[in-house]
Amino acid sequence: MIALMLAATLSMLYSLLLTPVFVRGFNRLKWGQFIREDGPKSHYAKRGTPTMGGIIFLSGSVLSYFAAKLMTDRIVSPSALLVIFMMLGLGCVGFLDDFLKTRKQQSLGLGGWAKITGQVIVAVIFALLSLQFANARGITPASTHISLFRDLPFDFMSLGLVAGLLLFVLWIIVLVTSASNAVNVTDGLDGLATGASILAIGSYVFIGFWQANQACGNTQNVMSCYDTRDPMDLAVIAAAIVGGLVGFLWWNTSPAQIYMGDTGSLGIGGALVALAILSRTELLLIVIGGLFVMETGSVILQRLYFKVTKGKRIFLMSPIHHHFELKGWAEVTVVVRFWLIAGFFVIVGIGMFYTEWISRV
Repeated sequence: MIALMLAATLSMLYSLLLTPVFVRGFNRLKWGQFIREDGPKSHYAKRGTPTMGGIIFLSGSVLSYFAAKLMTDRIVSPSALLVIFMMLGLGCVGFLDDFLKTRKQQSLGLGGWAKITGQVIVAVIFALLSLQFANARGITPASTHISLFRDLPFDFMSLGLVAGLLLFVLWIIVLVTSASNAVNVTDGLDGLATGASILAIGSYVFIGFWQANQACGNTQNVMSCYDTRDPMDLAVIAAAIVGGLVGFLWWNTSPAQIYMGDTGSLGIGGALVALAILSRTELLLIVIGGLFVMETGSVILQRLYFKVTKGKRIFLMSPIHHHFELKGWAEVTVVVRFWLIAGFFVIVGIGMFYTEWISRV
């Protein structure tokens, strides 16, 4: 518990106090934001605002996690290291995209397939590593089962070793690319993705803490206990990420003095999906990350409808947050209301998680 509080506090202070230093450095490097020409005209004033701010809270959360573990004399777990690997791996993909944008002086960096390739490589490595590092009870960080609140009966390995492993890796690829791109799509207004990510990742602080308290071996009720590896450490790294995002939000809220860029959005998406996979709640992420699903769904619907109707649109612009901007809502109004929607989904997700445990007790 002390490590959890230390990680969150140190990470928040890191982002809160050091972001102005990073902003000055990014301005010297001319790492400025580029704006879509077909976007809302009110966004043109944001051109040149420092981007790649994800470097700040990604580095802060990792350093704070290790500092908290060192200060409490606790062992670093494989599960937390896997979350860090996923977060930094996808953050590097995003950084390359952001860097190319600033170098080319345009709003497009990596091509779509190049970005997907980077995400797939990170996902494959994560999937293979997550089935290693079994503890004394034989539990690995991830399982080959599909999970909701805990592992469901279906096991990929029931299809055979080779086929099962291939399908498991494919499943992880789908989860990783979907979640990371969903957060990336949501990052379009000042503070929107940051605030929504605080709420979503914050739910995994609760889930990890609860799973640690109700871990098999810590409770006599075998029907309701959780067979997860390192649940408390997952809560600690989640708390470190949340703390970093809270400190960053101080500077990222409207009018933003810095943006997280793809460095941050892909990294945060990676951390979120890694926490879901390793806590055995990947399907529950659809609810907990409901706002991200809604944002991505609006883009998919818009494109499908545009092709089917040969040019007609459902929304004035996608993702859906731009639709409400063009309807006349102030940017701050859209952001706060979308935060409320994100909070609603998180409350429903946590409520479902707790209700399932109650039903077993």
